[in-house]
Amino acid sequence: MKQEQIKTLIDALAASDLAELEYSENGSTLRLVKLSALGASTAVPAMRSPSGARKAPRQALEETTAVASTECLAPLFGVVHLQPAPGEPPFVQPGQAVEAGQLLCVIEAMKMFNEVRADRAGTVQQVLVHSGQEVEAGQPLFRFG
Repeated sequence: MKQEQIKTLIDALAASDLAELEYSENGSTLRLVKLSALGASTAVPAMRSPSGARKAPRQALEETTAVASTECLAPLFGVVHLQPAPGEPPFVQPGQAVEAGQLLCVIEAMKMFNEVRADRAGTVQQVLVHSGQEVEAGQPLFRFG
């Protein structure tokens, strides 16, 4: 199975209402499961700290949640567009206050445009990508303060 094929399957699962997806080809099977479909106790494996000691899953989950709450992550693989059209102003800029549900950018994947909206109110501290850049699912796009 090729990496592009796997990315396409991940993007398809992320964009759908499905909780899991299984794909078989030439004797190989790939099973993808959304984190939201897993229980909280299995959602985040133990992570290693810089000292090498293992953290408890609950502590790792709290740290991951704290980081995730200050960043807007790409929901799927594609090309990010920070403005509605070339030459027009961007949807949002650093220092700008945004409301929950406000359009932040658009990600183009397989000739479809997927809107990325703010999940909560806040202030854009930093734009972490540039328009026309390919982004991975889960890649940070914006940092909020």
